[in-house]
Amino acid sequence: MQADGKVVDGSLLGDANGVEPAPGRVKDSGKWQKPRFSRKALMKCCLVKWIIASTQPQDKDSSDSDLELSTVRHQPEGLDQLQAQTKFTRKELQSLYRGFKNECPSGLVDEETFKTIYSQFFPQGDATTYAHFLFNAFDIDRNGSIRFEDFVIGLSVLLRGSVTEKLNWAFNLYDINKDGYITKEEMLAIMKSIYDMMGRYTYPCVRDDAPSEHVDKFFQKMDKNRDGVVTIEEFIETCQKDENIMNSMQLFENVI
Repeated sequence: MQADGKVVDGSLLGDANGVEPAPGRVKDSGKWQKPRFSRKALMKCCLVKWIIASTQPQDKDSSDSDLELSTVRHQPEGLDQLQAQTKFTRKELQSLYRGFKNECPSGLVDEETFKTIYSQFFPQGDATTYAHFLFNAFDIDRNGSIRFEDFVIGLSVLLRGSVTEKLNWAFNLYDINKDGYITKEEMLAIMKSIYDMMGRYTYPCVRDDAPSEHVDKFFQKMDKNRDGVVTIEEFIETCQKDENIMNSMQLFENVI
């Protein structure tokens, strides 16, 4: 289920044998196209909806506050620097920061907050494990908390990054122990966590063995030298050359 309550394709990763993903994911040509993100598309992101929902109307011109840096214990980098590091506009960054500050007055977000966010947006499933993996992907410093700067830079990659940037981020998500390789067990753990989060509200209904079947097929394609692990080079090369896998990667946008 998406954040807006609509059901999504139960396959989540498409089908490695070539079955097309859910309608509307690709153009009629069947070619993967870089999505064009409108404000509406931006607002479908669970993490963005969470922080924007807490933003209160303000009488003063938000540009006067320069992200209102003095009101939190952890102060983010300057607005100009964040704008240069991301693909968000000045107004988007201001809105994101106000919501972030309202939800996380300390200026930091912890793993429990991620779990709360995803349990709210996916109440029919168990989002705990997926929220854990997603938090670890954002927590670059591995210190148990995420600064606003890291948070918004990650969102920029996920929502408006290039194909290569998104694939690098996806690799980091799959690489659970951050050793530079993806094992089949790691990939399966991520896939199972997404299925668990979706719960029973998927269409078509998902078989219990569906995650394993999909991971087996995708891993076989990615592990070029059959050494039991997938490197970032193998991951990016395979994804860019295989339209079915590239189509499936777009489905990450439904669960971020």
